Formats: sequence, structure tokens, C-alpha cells
Amino acid sequence: MGELAWLGVVRHGESIGNLAALQAERAGAERLDLAPRDPDVPLSPLGLEQATAVRGWLREVPRPDLVLFSPYLRTVETGRAATEGLDLSWSCDERLRDRDLGQLDLLTTHGVSRFYPQEAERRHRLGKFYYRPPGGESWADVALRLRALLADLRRDHAGGRVLLVTHDVVVQLVRYLVEDVTEQELMELSRRQVIANASVSVWAADGDGRLAPQTFNDVGHLRAQDTARTAEEGVRAEPV
Repeated sequence: MGELAWLGVVRHGESIGNLAALQAERAGAERLDLAPRDPDVPLSPLGLEQATAVRGWLREVPRPDLVLFSPYLRTVETGRAATEGLDLSWSCDERLRDRDLGQLDLLTTHGVSRFYPQEAERRHRLGKFYYRPPGGESWADVALRLRALLADLRRDHAGGRVLLVTHDVVVQLVRYLVEDVTEQELMELSRRQVIANASVSVWAADGDGRLAPQTFNDVGHLRAQDTARTAEEGVRAEPV
């Protein structure tokens, strides 16, 4: 099996779900006030501006041979805005979708503690990486589908340049898989650094033909385009 020459990963721009999570956490609410199902959550107006700013970054990097989006609306909207006018074809791969929170969907940390105290305790015992909410996915589950996707890309696009447009947990897990970090290292990295909306991360083949990190969670293109970052990006929709 070969290796990619270049792998770029973009997190979607600010969504109305991000705003609902911020509002709920500020208010100490138990649930997010959000009507659409998770796959149908669109970008906010700022999120669309952030996605458009990614286009400036794309003009400066090696032209991707393959562009894949998560099928969720916020990632498709991000990818379309970022690639508009660049003559890049794209397709969706469901293995890039966001982590499924199952019965805990739309609940804040406070809401989980109130309605599912046993789940809060179980998550504390198992840890974030292996904890699977009822009807949902653990980080390890997401890593399994990403591992399959990366294997397919290495087999079918060896030596190629691939761009992925996806979600924050997926970005963290791409790092876990590509850089071969441990569970403990990944959890510490995720505590220290929240993946910013419309951020870009890049790995490129080194002299040994292995993907090596070039930049991670970079938002310099937002500053270059005078585009604001999402307010209080440390607040997540994920309750556990």
C-alpha cells in the first residue's frame, strides 16, 4: 500500500448548531434550542464568510486531486464555498460525518448530568475515547471508519493530494491515525486545543514517504481575509 503525497483537512465554518450550543452553555440550559436534525444543520452567516475565506488558502496550496466532504449540510456548504470557481470536483463520503451522540444529542453537560446521571458516571469511568453514548458512537468508533477511509485513499490515490472537509472530532482523529499518537496523547492534545471553525490542517509526505504534520488547526487565512473567528470556540455542542 502506498502513501498520499499531501492531505489537507478543513473543519466546517460556524454553524447555527455552534451558536445554539454557545447560547445553551451561557444560559445553563439543559438542551440546545435547535430544530434541524444534526445532518441538516446549516452554516451561520459568519460560517459562510469563514468558508469563503478558506478559498484563499486553497489557491495557495497544491491543487487537490480528490476532494471529499462529509455529507452533513454544514460541511457541504463549507466545501462548496471554499472550492467555488476553483474547478475542483468533489463528492461526499459518509465516513467523514460527525460523531453520533445518540440519546445525548442536543443535551448540554448539565442536561446529561440531570437526565442521564449514570451515563455521566460511565463516561467518567471509561474516558472520552472509549465511551459510547446510548445509540451513539465513541471516538474509537469514529476512528474505525476513518481508518478504513484512509486505507482506501492510500490504496487508490497513492502519491495523490486529497482534501477532506469534515468535523472537529474527525480532525482530531485524523491526527491520531496519521501521526500514530496514543489515546492519552490525543486526549491531552484535544484538551489543550479546540479545533476552530474553518481551520485547516495539513500533512505532507516527508523524505521517507510518510505523512508528516505541516500545520494544524490554522486560521491564518481568516485573519488574512478580515474574517472573524467563532466567539468562545472552547464551547462545544458535544456534552460528553
